[in-house]
Amino acid sequence: MTPEMEALKTRLKATWMSGDYGHFAKYLEPGALDFLKRLELTPGTRMLDVACGAGQIAIPAARAGVEVTGVDIASNLIEQARTRAKEEGVDAQFDEGDAEMLAYPDASFDVVVSLIGAMFAPRPEHVAAELIRVCRPGGRIVMANWTPEGHVGQMFKTIGKHVPPPALMAPPVKWGDEATVRERLGQGTTGVHTNKRMYPMVYPFPPADVVEFFFKYYGPTNRALAALDTDGQAALREDLVRLWTANNHASDGTTAVDSEYLEVMAIRG
Repeated sequence: MTPEMEALKTRLKATWMSGDYGHFAKYLEPGALDFLKRLELTPGTRMLDVACGAGQIAIPAARAGVEVTGVDIASNLIEQARTRAKEEGVDAQFDEGDAEMLAYPDASFDVVVSLIGAMFAPRPEHVAAELIRVCRPGGRIVMANWTPEGHVGQMFKTIGKHVPPPALMAPPVKWGDEATVRERLGQGTTGVHTNKRMYPMVYPFPPADVVEFFFKYYGPTNRALAALDTDGQAALREDLVRLWTANNHASDGTTAVDSEYLEVMAIRG
């Protein structure tokens, strides 16, 4: 890596360690469990969860008898996952690591998954190569990635108007573009299948409070807010509240937004 890329990775790690993703992800559990259910994993399956966070799908999978390894760049989230697994009596391995440089031998896993995670690594070609490499021949690589057009994709676009993304980083939402994903995962796989789905984002408070929740607990928005002066923070807050309000289909003072994502499955050749 160049010194510039090393610096970017240090910055990205700090971003994901800010806030509290373990707490933030609690409201996303229903969508995560739906994604996990569709994998139809059987006991004894060797699964690698890349960018596993605090274990939102890794721990339920392990509870069902799957042999789970989770890896994430944020050391505090790995500690959260280990603590939660121990508290729940679940046998799972959690390692600190980089999606672009996975520390596992070739063909180590039957299924390699990433739920809204590996898409945020800065060098997608390295991510794609690693996801394929550690999957056994005939195994599955499965991802869920926000689309550019969906609610979260629009949220990132809104944030980018106020805090431009790093120049060295490929746009994460390109992982939500079907043609791009087929190109990235086409080499080394026998087929890439995609399906657009909606992820439920439901909060028992109004959109303005959801925005504050993101600022407090979600690393990217937490760091974006911190990078701005008072006027900039007010402008970002106003734009995000407008977006969440426009996409909210609840009418009882709560927030219910469906965000489009691309579900991707590739078979290792």
